[in-house]
Amino acid sequence: MVALDWRLYEAGYCTHPERATRQGAPAQACEFPALVALLRHPTNGWILFDTGYSEHFLQATAALPERLYRMVTPVHLSPQASLAAQLRRDSIAPEDIAWIVVSHLHGDHIGGLADFPQARAACSREAWDDLQARSRLGALRIGLLPALLNQWKVTSPQWFEGLASAVLPAPLAAFGAGRDLFGDGSLLLVPLPGHAAGHYGALFDDGQGPVFLVADASWSSRAIRDNTPPPTLVTAWLGSTRAYRDTLSRLHALHRAAPQVRLVPSHCPEWRPGPQA
Repeated sequence: MVALDWRLYEAGYCTHPERATRQGAPAQACEFPALVALLRHPTNGWILFDTGYSEHFLQATAALPERLYRMVTPVHLSPQASLAAQLRRDSIAPEDIAWIVVSHLHGDHIGGLADFPQARAACSREAWDDLQARSRLGALRIGLLPALLNQWKVTSPQWFEGLASAVLPAPLAAFGAGRDLFGDGSLLLVPLPGHAAGHYGALFDDGQGPVFLVADASWSSRAIRDNTPPPTLVTAWLGSTRAYRDTLSRLHALHRAAPQVRLVPSHCPEWRPGPQA
């Protein structure tokens, strides 16, 4: 098996009532980091799983009606905390990024796409088609910012649905088939329906066991451990409550049956790599 090196970055964070992400949680606002995974493939180079917030996100939400996005989930991001700035400090230039795997199209996951114009993007065609079918306000209502995807009008991504199908390892059989990005089994894209159209996670091995980046299938590791979904109002607003709860239940069962699989939600404080400047 091809093992991938990886690390997490925090590209800004937002504040929001914790109760909106987990039933029965406190009502006060807490911080939700925008976590980004950087992976390195031995032959395909540097890969990003999502991009977090960036100056492009702030520009896209500077005026109404898009500013409502920031009013609902206030965003905190300094120039030094952008993903591109952090990577440069680690001697990785934007042009060094070969691929960006997009879990779904919410603004907090694609805010930094434009900082890596030479990278090849991979995304679900279902997510793209859903966005194209929505009006400006219809997209904004569920956290979509079409302005962040202008470059895709020139260069289309590699659609997940066009990749070879892959059988997932036994502990993940309940998730169906995956999609093999490189054809070598090193990085499998796994459908995790419910949160948003075309919502996917990514499965790989880092030499110490499997890592499953589950994006927004859960906002926290605690919710997976407890199998506690967000309130129905939240999941129905963003996607499908029934599908979301089914996906969360499968993640909960995976955690109990195969604790060696590290499940990494995109906004979980437990996985936060540390405060940024």
